Amino acid sequence: MGGFFGVVSKRPCASDLFYGIDYHSHLGTKRAGMVTRIGDQFYRSIHDIENSYFRTKFSDELAKFQGNLGIGVISDTDAQPIVVNSHLGRFGIVTVAKINNIDDLVQHCLDNRQQFTELSSGRTNPTELIALLITQGEDFVDGIQNVYRKVKGSCSMLILTEDGIIAARDYYGRTPIVIGKDDDGYAVAFESHSYVNLDYTTTKFLGPGEIVKVTTDGVQQLLAPNSRKQVCSFLWIYYGFPASDYEGINVEDMRYRSGRAFGKIDDVQADYVSAIPDSGIGMAVGFSNGRQLPYERGVVKYTPTWSRSFMPVNQSQREHVAKMKLIPNRALLHDKDVVFCDDSIVRGTQLRDNVKMLYDYGAKNVHVRISCPPLLYGCPFLNFSASKTEMELITRRIVEKLEGKSDRNIEKYCDPQSPEYAAMVEEIRKRIGVDTLRFNTLDIIINAIGMDKCELCTHCFDGSSYGHQ
Repeated sequence: MGGFFGVVSKRPCASDLFYGIDYHSHLGTKRAGMVTRIGDQFYRSIHDIENSYFRTKFSDELAKFQGNLGIGVISDTDAQPIVVNSHLGRFGIVTVAKINNIDDLVQHCLDNRQQFTELSSGRTNPTELIALLITQGEDFVDGIQNVYRKVKGSCSMLILTEDGIIAARDYYGRTPIVIGKDDDGYAVAFESHSYVNLDYTTTKFLGPGEIVKVTTDGVQQLLAPNSRKQVCSFLWIYYGFPASDYEGINVEDMRYRSGRAFGKIDDVQADYVSAIPDSGIGMAVGFSNGRQLPYERGVVKYTPTWSRSFMPVNQSQREHVAKMKLIPNRALLHDKDVVFCDDSIVRGTQLRDNVKMLYDYGAKNVHVRISCPPLLYGCPFLNFSASKTEMELITRRIVEKLEGKSDRNIEKYCDPQSPEYAAMVEEIRKRIGVDTLRFNTLDIIINAIGMDKCELCTHCFDGSSYGHQ
């Protein structure tokens, strides 16, 4: 995944930019970068953050970032920002994107006699590709629309110009862009919580495909939003920071409403409800209220040195780090029946290990409740944790076992009323080793978000979507 942040101000922007980017650290674990500019002079750094935190890599460099304009990014993909010189002028760019047809687009640019200078892990840097597609336009708006037409997947971006920031939200609004204002200028961000402590106040959520230019004089709309949108529903369920808002809808509020509705239809008997922190907490508090069971912290997360974002790319290391972050409370677990709420099940390995830990510490019965429906489809639009190849998903491996072919009758496994769905959930329950297992329903998720289903992307749950794949 990834998240970006930008500042346009009448005062030096380095400090606000630094902290605003850092508040996106939960969205990425691989690369981070920031760039500021004065006229045609750019000040840029990019660092590997796979084994450290954003702040530790950039804090000693802050003095070099001069100017009142800047953008930055936390990314799980390519090294960014990219700085480009073209007929549109010199500009910096950061993106949050997934490009499914990258090889075809690279060839398109080469055929157009353009060249690539940046590589990410030996492959073309996706952000540079986006920049080259933009430079094929007559102006920035024309170039960004060229990106919208050609990219299969999704792309939101910030472009650092001589006098401001051009912000362009993904054509169908799958990822967010929000603008905050203070007395001296504006912040442009993926996450609305990122500028709260910097004393900016939210003034605008960009619409799908909307393009604006932000200067100290104000926010100018360059292209009106589309009438159709498909915002990723998984943002509220997993990736979003609890204090953030998407489309004006708060993440923690949504998780609470979803959990409360789930708890009201559940008949589980237990001593209390707990959560696998962090993204399971809001749902667990709501579930405990809806089911009228106490909420207690049977497992706590050790936050001083293990942040949510500190997760190695290697899967075995990821599982080890996931275990090290969580500390069971034996006093609350011993001889208890406990409901544990978690955000999702992808491969199932981390939850299986967490469940074993609960039993090892004396839990009598463990009931797992998952915030979302089963993940049955890999995401073609965003680089989320759920966006693995489909056969990495525990659900698809089980369907293949039950059907003998991975995609046969798959739609029946999306229906919580079908016997196929029940068989799949029962097999997942056995594999992770819990007493009972239930998933939330898509209807509850949609109602908790409060938007029409046609405005939400639910592809990973039911395979439905529109737009470029």
